[in-house]
Amino acid sequence: MNSTTFGNAGSQTQGQAGANGWVKAVIAGMLLVGCGSAGAQGTSLGEAIASGKAGLDLRYRYEWVEQDNPSRDANASTLRTRLNYATGTFSGLAAFIEFDDIRVIGSERYNNGTRLPSAETQYSVVADPEDTEVNQLFLSYSGWSNNLFKLGRQRIIYDNARFIGNVGWRQNEQTYDAFSLVNSALADTQLSYAYIDKVNRIFGDDSPIGEFDMQSHLLNLGYSGWERGKLSVYGYFLEFVDTPAASNRTLGARFAGEAPMGAATRLLYAFEYARQDDYQGGTSTIDADYYLLELGAAAGAISGRVGHEVLGVDGSAFSTPLATGHAFNGWADVFLATPADGLRDTYLKLSGTVAGTGLAAAYHDFSADRGSDHYGSEVNLQATRSFGRVNMLAKYARYRADDFAVDTSKFWLMAQVAF
Repeated sequence: MNSTTFGNAGSQTQGQAGANGWVKAVIAGMLLVGCGSAGAQGTSLGEAIASGKAGLDLRYRYEWVEQDNPSRDANASTLRTRLNYATGTFSGLAAFIEFDDIRVIGSERYNNGTRLPSAETQYSVVADPEDTEVNQLFLSYSGWSNNLFKLGRQRIIYDNARFIGNVGWRQNEQTYDAFSLVNSALADTQLSYAYIDKVNRIFGDDSPIGEFDMQSHLLNLGYSGWERGKLSVYGYFLEFVDTPAASNRTLGARFAGEAPMGAATRLLYAFEYARQDDYQGGTSTIDADYYLLELGAAAGAISGRVGHEVLGVDGSAFSTPLATGHAFNGWADVFLATPADGLRDTYLKLSGTVAGTGLAAAYHDFSADRGSDHYGSEVNLQATRSFGRVNMLAKYARYRADDFAVDTSKFWLMAQVAF
């Protein structure tokens, strides 16, 4: 996640305690409605439960980190076990529950980033702490045509997760205690709204940085009726209860798609602009722009893209505290938090499939948005392949520092199987 530094997000103000109470009261009310319906239609409720589907997902990952600083090299060997169950639908209502368990395989030779006394701070950071938690738990209602309501702990991803995402790369996923609505009443149009009460971050509930208490509103409108691409317009109104000075509002638009350039080739493109300023108790210095320009071409299973992304600065730098940050600005994760002088990322990406193996490569050149500092450059390489149910991945990142951070190398081996 791209984030500024926040204080202890685990504490609550009186106002936020009231908000949490409101969400819990609504959940209790929905459960009572369901129980009341069960008394009248026990067979139907029983069928809904019996027709549900259970899932099991196992993901093992080895991650190695080397940095040009006093920290020892990190060697993290972890297994995530994910078990979930989705009921069938009963009078439009359904339920979903998902548990995650993250275990260290072998000795813990890495800093898990939790800031707890147990963190092995002599090592470089790999933000995959041991934990067992409820990853998702929500009730959904689809009985109103073209609408889907969810209430509870849930995954929320908008567009490419640049601003609102689940940080799915890490073993402990980021989820949201929220009420959400997706409306698709208009053709080729999807309107999404969410009220976020709490963000459950990747560091776990016990960590002092493991939660964001919020009173935030998210709006995203997507239209895909044009042959050449999808248009999204959005407004994200983030109110941080414990760190109100960080509260911000982001308004923007994105257009991404492709167009034929001949019998076998396609033109690829993405354009995006967003404006960020203060919201609620946010400091008046929050004032910055975001730009993205990306062009590319694809022929069969091979594609290439060149792009330029700017997280600007005018007062405070543009921040994305709820993003899936690992997917942007290099896999070494040097720029999860936007530097004080902003960030310009000029990149080249290539991807394709050769003999059943997915291959990807990227080169990034990083510099400041304000001033003349050249931050550094990064190379990313990845290979993926499936063997029956098992998906395998090998991945490498090498950041070479200039005027920012330190040289950083990372390597991953991962295997995942789902049932």
